Amino acid sequence: MKRAIAACWLGLATLSPLPVLAAEAGDAVFAERGPWDLGDDRLDYRMTVEGPAAEGFSPTADGALILAEGVDPSDGQPVLELTQTTESRDRKIGPFPISGGDPVLTFFLEQTARDMATLTGGSPHYIRNRMKDALFRGGEIAHDGDVTTATFHPFEEDPNAERMNGFQSLTLTFVMGDPTDPIRELRADTGDTPGYRNELVLE
Repeated sequence: MKRAIAACWLGLATLSPLPVLAAEAGDAVFAERGPWDLGDDRLDYRMTVEGPAAEGFSPTADGALILAEGVDPSDGQPVLELTQTTESRDRKIGPFPISGGDPVLTFFLEQTARDMATLTGGSPHYIRNRMKDALFRGGEIAHDGDVTTATFHPFEEDPNAERMNGFQSLTLTFVMGDPTDPIRELRADTGDTPGYRNELVLE
């Protein structure tokens, strides 16, 4: 099921990292969080996107992402929908199945891949595949009480790193609580060069 979630993506006591067992960090990120039952509630995320000026790249200083239930007009069954709000536009994304993976995670990974492709001129397909490899096979995981943090560096040993305009330093960080709860924070960050940051924080 966790690999099926990735397929959908395609269309700290003292904080001390633990030794990584096979795909343990990725298993935490892709833990089963469905079936979703939001009812009349919704999940609100604060969204920030920063980076160098480039044609086609849209930074967001004060954006929002909302996950809520809707109704599929074709059969009257509940579905999940995302609403993205930025300084320049609002848009609906979906629908997503109630029983499926985490639409917010899917949105975050896809946006990061698209932004990186825009800012580096690289292939979105190659970038997605490298990110998926890192999420499934690598990463570090740390526990602090009921908080789990999973961290990944998908491009640090990439053979094309010198052509990535600083994105070889990209770090993906996911802050989580109970495995069945929504991910609390999702971050993609390159540091000062080239200064890209994509962040979703559950409010």
